[in-house]
Amino acid sequence: MEKLCNFNHEFIIVHLLLFLSFTNPTPSPTQDEQSQIISRFQEYLRINTSQPSPDYKKSTQFILTLAESLSLQTQVIEFVQGKPLVILKWPGSDLSLPSILLNSHTDVVPSESSKWDYHPFGAHIDENGNIFARGSQDMKCVGMQYMEAVRRLKASGFQPKRSLYLSFVPDEEIGGHDGLEKLAQSDVFKSMNVDIILDEGLASPNENYRLFYGERTPWWLVIKATGAPGHGAKLYDNSAMENLFKSIESIRRFRASQFDLVKAGLKGEGEVISVNMAFLKAGTPSPTGFVMNLQPSEAEAGLDIRIPPTVNAESLEKRIAEEWAPASRNMSFEFKQKGSTQDYWGRPLITATDRSNPWWALLVEAIKKANGKIGKPEIFPAATDSRYFRQQGLRAIGFSPMANTPVLLHDHNEFLNQAEYLKGIDVYESIIKAYTSYIPPGRDSLSRDEL
Repeated sequence: MEKLCNFNHEFIIVHLLLFLSFTNPTPSPTQDEQSQIISRFQEYLRINTSQPSPDYKKSTQFILTLAESLSLQTQVIEFVQGKPLVILKWPGSDLSLPSILLNSHTDVVPSESSKWDYHPFGAHIDENGNIFARGSQDMKCVGMQYMEAVRRLKASGFQPKRSLYLSFVPDEEIGGHDGLEKLAQSDVFKSMNVDIILDEGLASPNENYRLFYGERTPWWLVIKATGAPGHGAKLYDNSAMENLFKSIESIRRFRASQFDLVKAGLKGEGEVISVNMAFLKAGTPSPTGFVMNLQPSEAEAGLDIRIPPTVNAESLEKRIAEEWAPASRNMSFEFKQKGSTQDYWGRPLITATDRSNPWWALLVEAIKKANGKIGKPEIFPAATDSRYFRQQGLRAIGFSPMANTPVLLHDHNEFLNQAEYLKGIDVYESIIKAYTSYIPPGRDSLSRDEL
């Protein structure tokens, strides 16, 4: 009963603080101010930070210039030479309170220019107001929305109680090992005293924003079959290709069983195990291609497997060893990457969405205050840098304010409508205001006068 009372007390205070923080809303930007906001976004999008050769020098200078115009404290760290992390700080009035971190990555995936309607780094705006550029959804939009929200709050005279950090990190698109993974394990991060992290989410094709409390873990698996070589016309058992085909058929059936749950609406994409073929490798090369009358002695398949934090990973590994690559069929397997579905204490890599996590309630209410609608909490279907925080038991939520927008990350003609982008700034202004004003119940600094 005492625990329930504490939850109710905290719940009431969360809502009261939100009400107080919105009694003086920031005036809407003028048409000229909106044009400047869009222009800054376009400038960021035009910096080519695509892998494998991102122009981090130019993106870093751009971010630092913006930070200077906002009088934010800046720090540039290179855990690996040539891969800068930019950390910006807006100090709070109560430095004893844990801080807030808004994270974004500066790199983007490569693009095939010939298959785009507009140049992927041109940031062209069409007649419908759609901004076409690599990174317009993933995730330069969010990084700039952080900055523009801070700009508005500073202009309004708002002073945060908690310190706010903005991080712009490299190499997320290739695993984040030289970027945020190193930051999360560093003394620099420990000194920041972060209590909640917001990171990237996904666009929503409907009017509801999507919030992510966890993500699927990647397992990159290579299965290999061996067998006696033979003439291309000969029929015999246990050839390498036959053994591999048996495994592929077993994998196909499993994949279909998982996909059927999504098609039937019984589970979301992030709640099932996905298995997709990345490559097939077999055959004996010849000057004109492959030797056609020789059955190979080896055959391989590469699989991209994504595992939700809510499933039993051990049972899947058993399936791999016994069904997909059994030694009895001259099969072997190797993980090229095998992430954990648990944190360092053996708990699932998820962030609570109930009242035990006040940050979730604050986020939901702040989005609603900015006239946003929210769908059902989800597990992110792919991997983000958030996993490095969750591994340490920290709370991290994925959110990119893009409603009524097709999901086009990593696709041709990636775009974000400028009206949707501007609305996202309103949303983050609301979130930053609520998060940096939050004081938990029981602290002496929350006096009756403040309420």
